Amino acid sequence: MDDLRVLIVAADPLARAGLTALLSSQPGCTVVGQVADDADLTADLETFRPDVVLWDLGFDTTAALENLSDMPEGSPPLVALLPDESHASEVWTAGALGLLFRNADAASLIAALGAVASGIVAVDPQLASSMMTARVTPLPPTAGGLTPREAEVLTLMAEGLPNKSIALQLGISDHTVKFHVNSILGKLNAQSRTEAVMQATRLGYILL
Repeated sequence: MDDLRVLIVAADPLARAGLTALLSSQPGCTVVGQVADDADLTADLETFRPDVVLWDLGFDTTAALENLSDMPEGSPPLVALLPDESHASEVWTAGALGLLFRNADAASLIAALGAVASGIVAVDPQLASSMMTARVTPLPPTAGGLTPREAEVLTLMAEGLPNKSIALQLGISDHTVKFHVNSILGKLNAQSRTEAVMQATRLGYILL
């Protein structure tokens, strides 16, 4: 059986080097490349042709989450490494099949990479528990719950603009807009864009 081909993505070059060293010492795994999270991922995926992507989101996940949402459609399955439970649901929504903590050991990494490469979800039990809790007992949204970018997207949603128009107006990709819309729906506990706008209006986020 051929080795599993892994592409490592991380903003921190030390994190990329550390993961490369860790995985390269494991049988059945070959690191085919390591790139920054703001690189041209479409070109990198074409160049390295990995079976699976391992993405370290770092300690500050803000930029990484936006970059993650720009993964091209049809990309190889993804395992994301998170610093804590706070953004597990957002990373899951963005399309990751594997969710582990950044301090996961080599055995856990290899197991998760192999699982997602076979189409099997691999989530750390603690992260899975936090995601279930968030779904079952959602906290009421607060004015500080939306990021500045989400607030911009919400305002344009209220104007009735579709994703493509929002992307054009804000200078971001369609994928990034979709990511923000999903995040807004989750934070407002809404099932649709219309419901999100109505909820945001009631809460005073926007004025119609």
